Amino acid sequence: VQLQASGGGLVQAGGSLRLSCAASGRTLGINVRGWFRQAPGKEREFVAAMYWRETFTYYADSVKGRFTISRNIAENTVSLQMNSLKPEDTAVYYCASASLRALREEFVKDRTSYNNWGQGTQVTVSS
Repeated sequence: VQLQASGGGLVQAGGSLRLSCAASGRTLGINVRGWFRQAPGKEREFVAAMYWRETFTYYADSVKGRFTISRNIAENTVSLQMNSLKPEDTAVYYCASASLRALREEFVKDRTSYNNWGQGTQVTVSS
């Protein structure tokens, strides 16, 4: 499975960005697609995820109400609409996919559950 992320950039606080992640290759067994981020000096953290075959979504508390994850099944893409961006949202954003045996929140939010990662896209929010 290959994941290609795009859409990062520089934006002022309060602005919006939309990230996209296209998947190719053997994607048939994937049941979860998600986004993580990593700021300098910090660990990679969960941002948002969704079940690929159902419209069930999960969000980190820090982005609830501001970020929205969505999918386009026909194009095999998942997107992250980021509104009301804050300087603390600055990070490299990674898309990821997983084939979980159990669709449980604790697994969905755990980065070790994901075995396919995109290359990362930089998001910088200026104050």
